[in-house]
Amino acid sequence: MATRIGTEADTVKMLEHLMSLDYDAIDAYQAAIERLEDDDYVAVMMRFKADHERHLIELRPIVTRLGGTPPDGPGPKSFLASGKVKLANLLGDEAILRAMRTNESDTNTAYERAFAKAPPDAREVLRHGLEDERRHLEWIVGTLAGIENQRRRRGRRNEPRPPQP
Repeated sequence: MATRIGTEADTVKMLEHLMSLDYDAIDAYQAAIERLEDDDYVAVMMRFKADHERHLIELRPIVTRLGGTPPDGPGPKSFLASGKVKLANLLGDEAILRAMRTNESDTNTAYERAFAKAPPDAREVLRHGLEDERRHLEWIVGTLAGIENQRRRRGRRNEPRPPQP
């Protein structure tokens, strides 16, 4: 799902939507935590979920100060974020990580746009949030690349060897 967050003309609405996206991310991370089999992946997902929870805490006073109403839960697209993870559960950890990669791609895009348009009193919070989002995506992409490399190495070991002269 491509996000439109960060394209709003109204800065307060943009920040409110960004907060809703963080709630969506928390739901998706919780779904991943409940379904991943690899304990190391679960530990990382718990840290990433905590980052999104911190984003909400940091954005709430800014939105309030700007006259907005901070959301208190996920947006209407929440099922899309967590639903992808729940469906991916049928295919295992790699599929769950792939679903989380698409979610984090959207979150990265939203934070990049929001940071570029942020009022001065929100820039530092959004800069830290963007750094978190980039770190999340980098870890997921790197982990998926590692899984793919392992699969390739295993595949080569299972290939028949050419006959020896």
